[in-house]
Amino acid sequence: MSALPKAKPSRRDENRAGFARYKADVKKRGKPFFPYAMFHDTIMSLVVVVVIICLAVIWKWTFWSPLHDPTHKGWLGPGVDPPADPGTHSFVPRPDWYFYFLFYLLRIFKWPESVFLGTIGVPTIALVLLIMLPFLDRRRTRKPSQRPVAMVAAVLTIVSMGVLTWKGATAKEALASEVQQSIPQWIKDQKLPPAAIPGAHLFAVAGCTACHTYDGAGGSNLGAPDLTNIGSRNLGIATQIKHLQDPSSVTPGSPMPSFKSLGIQRLHQLAIFLEASKGKQ
Repeated sequence: MSALPKAKPSRRDENRAGFARYKADVKKRGKPFFPYAMFHDTIMSLVVVVVIICLAVIWKWTFWSPLHDPTHKGWLGPGVDPPADPGTHSFVPRPDWYFYFLFYLLRIFKWPESVFLGTIGVPTIALVLLIMLPFLDRRRTRKPSQRPVAMVAAVLTIVSMGVLTWKGATAKEALASEVQQSIPQWIKDQKLPPAAIPGAHLFAVAGCTACHTYDGAGGSNLGAPDLTNIGSRNLGIATQIKHLQDPSSVTPGSPMPSFKSLGIQRLHQLAIFLEASKGKQ
């Protein structure tokens, strides 16, 4: 009578046997994760915390000056930065360096329909794949030559993050220049007089189109109105200047910041431009 064939071990039995071999190997040649690896991680975490505390102390005490000037620069920078100027038209906003990759990713997905994909879609997909990686790749080998998929994915991730970070760090701001390219069309549509052209250029670079729209350019934020035909209301130069200096005094509850820091001459140029904007002629 022939012997019955042995039943093929199940996947669970194979995993249990592999885990038993792993524990025996660790007991013979290595040390378990607890407490040894956890102890090393704890020590390293304490080192990082101590370094951060030391840097904070150095930053705090080296910018001190006899005149008690909080903007005095120390070894690691000033105590505080100068107050923000909402009326500036030369400031170039930049995120922190570790967000440069996302900063440039938004330049790729710059259209309104694709902003969601660039801000949430791509990072979320990458994060989900990273979380799923231990469940998808369950091989025990750690040799890079025997893990081509994981190695290719790692290299592509590092290269793409590096390229996006570098491109974000070296990217030139194009928002103002894009708006400035619309000025000839504004002049044509609105039939702006020569006296209003300096104000049109100032309107394009002073950040007005960050909240307002004008002749199809800019973006509407915080309920800011379209200014294409603001001149048809005949508010007058004085009222326009007053509104730019103190928006809430003309429009109660207005979230618009004051542009008083531009100076009366520039405010006058902006007022002339706004009063000349009476819609497409």
